[in-house]
Amino acid sequence: MTKKFIAGGCSFTYGHELSDDQEGREASKKSWSALLHQQYNTDIEYRSVARGGIGNCAIARKVFNEISQGDVDCVVVMWTFLSRYDWAMKRHSSLEGSRWASISPWDTDKEQGRVFEQLNSDPAQMEIWSQRREIAKHNGTSQFAEAIYRYAGNMYHEAYLSWKSITWLQNILEKKKIPFMFTLADNSLFYDYEAHLKNLDSLMQSLHGEIDQSKWFSFGERMMGFNQWASLNNYEYATTHPLDKAHEDAVKLMLPTFNKLIGDK
Repeated sequence: MTKKFIAGGCSFTYGHELSDDQEGREASKKSWSALLHQQYNTDIEYRSVARGGIGNCAIARKVFNEISQGDVDCVVVMWTFLSRYDWAMKRHSSLEGSRWASISPWDTDKEQGRVFEQLNSDPAQMEIWSQRREIAKHNGTSQFAEAIYRYAGNMYHEAYLSWKSITWLQNILEKKKIPFMFTLADNSLFYDYEAHLKNLDSLMQSLHGEIDQSKWFSFGERMMGFNQWASLNNYEYATTHPLDKAHEDAVKLMLPTFNKLIGDK
């Protein structure tokens, strides 16, 4: 059976708005992870379990589900923003696997002005978003999102859940002796502006200490993420995503670390 090159992440890994994007119907072949696969070994199957809008708990869950099927050669993951939740809801046909919902601040009424500001230039994306909002009203996601972000959502808990998911997946990959490389879209995964989240208390410091940062690639100091790097270097964007050239150049930066962690194995 063919071994698999598994890529996990959000829309930056799935490849939304890249030149081969077909309204999100399938993962791009021009995303950073697909380009790494092409540099590595095209005889190995490329399997992207990334999806737009999902959070770190969902990324870890989806990668774990894929590696549980076996025949894995390696794994690459781009972790995302803190503020997204992954929740097993009451069963509904519109949910992932009839159960799982990815919830972000954009799912709340108060953020719809920001959503319009971001997506207004792309009618196709606005239509997709409107359809998602309508579906969310029927499966309970909208109502639940309003409650989470009104009463419970906070950076501390989101960092705790994210780091716990990261260490959980890291430890499983190490136990199964699967080579992997982690990277990130934005350093808000670890920082509140310049303050490191590990300094919030002893629990967070200990949890951060469990993350093996020798298995990570960052785009600059203080764990700069891909999206930050692309913006700071003035790469062309569509609505909310950097385009092909940013992914191509990111891979050039990633390759030495990728080869050390995976390519030379």
